[in-house]
Amino acid sequence: MEMTTDMTERPGSDNASWERNRLREEVLDDIDEEIELELDDARLGSDKDNGTPDFRRAYFRELLSLQGELVKLQDWVKETGHRVVVICEGRDAAGKGGVIKRITQRLNPRICRVAALPAPNDRERTQWYFQRYVSHLPAAGEIVLFDRSWYNRAGVERVMNFCTDDEYEEFFRSVPEFERMLVRSGIQIIKYWFSISDDEQELRFRARMEDPLKQWKLSPMDLESRRRWESYTLAKEIMLERSNIDEAPWWIVPADDKKKARLNCISHLLSQVPYHDVSKPEVRLPERVYSPDYIRQPVPDSMIVPQKY
Repeated sequence: MEMTTDMTERPGSDNASWERNRLREEVLDDIDEEIELELDDARLGSDKDNGTPDFRRAYFRELLSLQGELVKLQDWVKETGHRVVVICEGRDAAGKGGVIKRITQRLNPRICRVAALPAPNDRERTQWYFQRYVSHLPAAGEIVLFDRSWYNRAGVERVMNFCTDDEYEEFFRSVPEFERMLVRSGIQIIKYWFSISDDEQELRFRARMEDPLKQWKLSPMDLESRRRWESYTLAKEIMLERSNIDEAPWWIVPADDKKKARLNCISHLLSQVPYHDVSKPEVRLPERVYSPDYIRQPVPDSMIVPQKY
């Protein structure tokens, strides 16, 4: 599918106009996130005059189609007991959370869940490095998406000097064997790096600064990471080189265009798992049981939520 709008190229002349347009796109993207929660195939198919630009209509249609396939994948994982780990890494504001949201949006949280671990506490810092991640690994019939993962050591911890050189080197000695061990135990590992340009990250940070609903996403660590762009680039290059193994290779998602990144990542994820349709018994709604002795009690007005809308 070709998307008909691309605003990721900065024109050579009017930078102020380009930035205004991109900031507007950021606002519209936030609106789209809410629209996506309400759209369904019927509405999309019948409401042809809803004012949605062609590229957005195409995006929604493709997203809904891919999410339908994700439901089939979920059913297959549950039926077969397959175990999947999806690792999502990338710079701050690269769009990892947006992709994860679209993957999980229509799935059963008991089958597909997200692991987004905070910074380790004092006790966890004294444990085997991978220990706190192990408890989040999937059981049979589960999918776990790591919104950042054990690769924190190769990225933020290295750049911000939160680990020693010895700990850093030990990580790269251990991580290939750790992942091979997981694969041998039957866990499929799929690793994504979301790649954005210097200009795009700056614009997304500025958009967060101006949006009171998204300012919470901009932490002091994010601001410091912006200053250390080149250090993060070097750390990323070393990470990809030293942890790209046949059993769990890295995949790069170009992410300057959020919508394309979401569709491309979901489509690729589906291609990595050998799922197929799972036959399910026909669902029948049982007859409602009525009891002649039952009298429904009135609810006190004081308990009713005020009807402001």
